[in-house]
Amino acid sequence: MSTWSPTSWKTKPITQDVHYEEQKEVEEVVAELGRLPPLVTSWEVERLRELLAEAQQGRRFLLQGGDCAESLSDCRPDIITNRQKIILQMSLVLIHGGHRPVIRVGRIAGQYAKPRSKPTETRGGVELPSYFGDLVNRPEFTPEARRADPRLMLACYHHAAMTLNFVRSLSDGGFADVHHPEYWDLSFFRQAAVPGELREEYEQTTRKLSEALRFMEALGERTVADLTRVDFYTSHEGLNLHYESAQTRQVPWRQGWYDLTTHLPWIGERTRALDGAHVEFFRGIRNPVGVKLGPSVSPADAVRLAEQLNPDNEPGKLVLITRMGAQKVADALPPVVEAMRRAGRLVLWVCDPMHGNTVSTSSGIKTRNFDDVLHEVERSFDVHEQLGSYLGGVHFELTGEDVTECMGGAVGITEKDLERNYATLCDPRLNYRQALEMSFRLARRMSSLPRAPRS
Repeated sequence: MSTWSPTSWKTKPITQDVHYEEQKEVEEVVAELGRLPPLVTSWEVERLRELLAEAQQGRRFLLQGGDCAESLSDCRPDIITNRQKIILQMSLVLIHGGHRPVIRVGRIAGQYAKPRSKPTETRGGVELPSYFGDLVNRPEFTPEARRADPRLMLACYHHAAMTLNFVRSLSDGGFADVHHPEYWDLSFFRQAAVPGELREEYEQTTRKLSEALRFMEALGERTVADLTRVDFYTSHEGLNLHYESAQTRQVPWRQGWYDLTTHLPWIGERTRALDGAHVEFFRGIRNPVGVKLGPSVSPADAVRLAEQLNPDNEPGKLVLITRMGAQKVADALPPVVEAMRRAGRLVLWVCDPMHGNTVSTSSGIKTRNFDDVLHEVERSFDVHEQLGSYLGGVHFELTGEDVTECMGGAVGITEKDLERNYATLCDPRLNYRQALEMSFRLARRMSSLPRAPRS
């Protein structure tokens, strides 16, 4: 294999490339990013690798979630707080149901770039570049907004830094105290539309969870905030390699290179070509790396990806995020899991039930159905249980806001409700209520899983 460097990706074919008009301006921005402090630290990255290695053994569970695409305008305390709040609440429900610690990873402080199926978009006979996220251009349909602007990389870096600063402040300030009713609102489960049996199960789970938390407080003479305070990690799709490589560096007392824009970068379904620039870049960093795998992936290619991205087969290094679709997962997932087992590759299996279940309504609105999302996760659990492996995590596009982008769930969002508050920049997200309901449903399924052996 050829010699790796933070810029060796430039020698490979690149999918989803950004066409910048002024290369000199790109070089100046990359140089400036390289002089700025890192957004995360190498010891946080190494700690996450340790936790992911335990999740590979079924001893922890990964909850990864957040916006499909962050915007610079979302760098506000209320929006950031709501994102943290839903991840926190979901993790507590999963801890209770799954009887194992949960690793919290947000799609936050860097999810500013989005791949697109077409490089251009046409409206009213006018063709302009597609919107590739605030890291690249702006959503307004004008030539000025859609021009790829390299200085947006600096703007996103600074907004990511502010977001991370606030996230860390929330964690240090005891944000995890679920005694506050404004942080634990389950009142929507009492709506008439929610079936009585389901409502009773939720209320019973909530009651047991509250009792367990009170017991831990009494036993340890510590607050729930202390008992439930867990490190929070960040992730984003490493789409723009100019941005990623600019913050990739060596650090004192450690071997290798770290991409310090985030703890857990991932490669998308569209950019996982074995001979492509993204696999070339991510094979050389010490971070754990995720890879999205759709139903078209061949078992042989999946194994080759694992070999390239984790040649030494290190635990905690590789996260395979399957996005097969509810109708295809039962057939598409087992051959890939079996091939990885036969090859002896160490991976953390994670289910992304969002991207394989996107549909368009009769009026052209992209949406997802709550039941399809749930079924893909449940079927993924079934496959792994039958094959003797572990589904070690879930990956959701969700928000802490009361949007109407996905249909279904106990709140009963229908097609006619979608336009009420359809706010996403790209893909439909579970709203706060749907995300919390999803965690209860998954906790029920996880409660039947066998306990992992202690090390």
